[in-house]
Amino acid sequence: MLASSWRAETSAIALSWASGMHLNPPASMTETTQCDPGEATKLLYDLLYTEPIKIVLMPGCSGVSTLVAEAARMWNLIVLSYGSSSPALSNRQRFPTFFRTHPSATLHNPTRVQLFQKWKWTRIATIQQTTEVFTSTLDDLEQRTKEAGIEISVRQSFLTDPAVAVKNLKRQDARIIVGLFYETEARKVFCEVFKEKLYGKKYVWFLIGWYADNWFKIKDPAINCTVENMTEAVEGHVTTEIVMLNPETVRGVSNMTSQEFLAALMSRLGGKNPEETGGFQEAPLAYDAVWALALALNKTVAPLKAKGRRLEDFNYNNHDITSEIYRALNTSSFEGVSGQVVFDAQGSRMAMTLIEQLQGGSYKKIGYYDSSQKNLSWFGNDVWIGAGPPADRTVVIEEYRFLSQKLFAAVSVFAGLGILLGIVCLTFNIYNGSVRYIQNSQPYLNNMTAVGCMMALAAVFPLGIDGHHVHRSQFPVVCQFRLWLLGLGFSLAYGSMFTKIWWVHTLFTKKEEKKEKKKQHLEPWKLYATVGVLLAIDFLSLMIWQIVDPLHITVEKFTKEAPKEDLDVLIQPLLEHCSSEKMNTWLGVVYGYKGLLLLLGIFLAYETKSVSTEKINDHRAVGMAIYNVAVLCLITAPVTMILSSQQDASFAFASLAVVFSAYITLVVLFVPKMRRLITRGEWQSEQQDTLKTGSSTNNNDEEKSRQLERENRELQKIIQEKEERVSALRNQLAERQALRNRRRPSTGQNQNHNAPPPSSQPDPKSLLPPPGYPNPSTDNHSLPPSFSNSSNLYPADSKMSRNHCHNSQIPLLYK
Repeated sequence: MLASSWRAETSAIALSWASGMHLNPPASMTETTQCDPGEATKLLYDLLYTEPIKIVLMPGCSGVSTLVAEAARMWNLIVLSYGSSSPALSNRQRFPTFFRTHPSATLHNPTRVQLFQKWKWTRIATIQQTTEVFTSTLDDLEQRTKEAGIEISVRQSFLTDPAVAVKNLKRQDARIIVGLFYETEARKVFCEVFKEKLYGKKYVWFLIGWYADNWFKIKDPAINCTVENMTEAVEGHVTTEIVMLNPETVRGVSNMTSQEFLAALMSRLGGKNPEETGGFQEAPLAYDAVWALALALNKTVAPLKAKGRRLEDFNYNNHDITSEIYRALNTSSFEGVSGQVVFDAQGSRMAMTLIEQLQGGSYKKIGYYDSSQKNLSWFGNDVWIGAGPPADRTVVIEEYRFLSQKLFAAVSVFAGLGILLGIVCLTFNIYNGSVRYIQNSQPYLNNMTAVGCMMALAAVFPLGIDGHHVHRSQFPVVCQFRLWLLGLGFSLAYGSMFTKIWWVHTLFTKKEEKKEKKKQHLEPWKLYATVGVLLAIDFLSLMIWQIVDPLHITVEKFTKEAPKEDLDVLIQPLLEHCSSEKMNTWLGVVYGYKGLLLLLGIFLAYETKSVSTEKINDHRAVGMAIYNVAVLCLITAPVTMILSSQQDASFAFASLAVVFSAYITLVVLFVPKMRRLITRGEWQSEQQDTLKTGSSTNNNDEEKSRQLERENRELQKIIQEKEERVSALRNQLAERQALRNRRRPSTGQNQNHNAPPPSSQPDPKSLLPPPGYPNPSTDNHSLPPSFSNSSNLYPADSKMSRNHCHNSQIPLLYK
């Protein structure tokens, strides 16, 4: 056994250095380092250069241990610490003679990782005080979490003021937070936590367990939070701490159980409150450290005696004795009041970890974890503010936005009715293709227009199909259907109307060639070729687009939304689009080409609005349809691009534009034709009437022609009656003239008594026809020769008194 003098000496050394961790030293040991490396340097100098010679140094806190352990090698001294937890002290190259009964702070990290996995957390945050012990601990935690597939999303640090770091945690949605700082800084942190509301059922804090049990209730002038504020902020946090008092009732090497040791310690405190006594929790470690040193020194007696040496021969230049003490400590293994004492290759204590939770203002044990055995002993008494452990982040629920089914159904009904209307119009046009009026409207182009409208209306259905109706893998096929139906439908419908208006403009807008052009025959193949060219351009462009840059699904993400219920979740709205890598380029080419075509169609329709031709007799209706289609397309295209993120509005604009364009086109082109043939009666009589009147292309011109023919026939009848009456009057005049010539000799004797009546010529005005009838003298070609030469019946010298005319015949001339 070791002499009592050695035991007293080592106990004195242990107590003197234990004061660095605020253990109450004996009255004679009032000096303390207060974990100040400067004070530790001074005290180390005093110890080394004062008698007796020291064989082992026993510092307390990590900062002092770092300085002492790094310098001890120069004096061949063993350093044994009971309160140092810095992971940096596990470096054997830097600290070759260092041992500690307090496990490394990194021993907390396996326990933390185990708890993260138990509660299914894969995203954590950290906040640390910028000291070496916490920085190295956090580096080790980061390495362990990475191996376990856990992400440290936020890493904040502070020197003295944690306000900014806490705000950053709140801003970056930290939920599971590991805090590494001393007790005094912990109060500052949780005062800011209270201000930022970074506590409650959504948050879990992990702290170091060696704080005093009432650390959050201690009044601190450095914070401006009340005890109630602090108590509210820290509720529910979890601590991990090395097991410093053996939970089992086992008598160790000191022949005391852990409970007996605790009772003896309380008697030494003289009734002081353990919660207010600094270093109270580390007391078992200090006690076991002294026993570890004593046992190690006792173990060196035999080996040294075999070499002819003693421990009393130790000096600062004796390396052999230091090696024997190192070997004895390195192989130590005994049952202490803190549990099994054993050191690893780095000189750190291997121990179990105690897990506690603050419940109702006091700490409750909820489990143990043995990192060497990877065994978690769980009591199942953990309590949470919410329904259970909170999520490690705001749970984001992805929710796809789908088109309103009511809107889709309503538009689909209109599109279906439009397709039926197109079938009716197409059937009507084909059935009456032999009618001259229908033939003069280029029925094959009208058939193309009807088919194009039906294809465009059919595109409404895939335009409204989304992930609600088909699987994601089938959605690109729907995208292709949209593109091809709309593209080819537009080419057929608008292309055939554009062809009509183009050729009308080409043939009938040149004034100097107008008459000649009207006599020309419009060859149908030229019209079909024009439509074919437009259709081929669209077909090739769509084919190149599909081959070079095919359409695929892209998902647009919107701003996260909070649900109406009080749930710790956010909704991430998503919207599927049909897109390609260079979507804007392709749309620019297609919209540019079709936009120019629409503008040119408007211009041609305006230029030909006054043209009248029988070769394309519905070009004015075509112009009206072009106006409507162009306006709707030019407005809808940019609007749908702007509203692409609003699925209902975008679909409504696009689909209704297609529906209205198709309806307007079909109604304008086909309904007037139906009405004309129905109101005219039988289709065949309409054909005969058309042949008789020369198939005038304009309804008003035909009516005027028929009216003029009827008026001409009536005038010819009136002229014939007048000629007969004039002939009768001439005959009567001739008879009276002959009678007058026979009476002239017998009445010559009376001429001296009666003055002859003045010779009178017939008044030319009296022979003119009534107003509104043709003048015989100016329009001789329209009268028969007998009437036009009737002036020869009146000799120049003939005299006829007005009294000689029979009054009954005068009205016949002006009847």
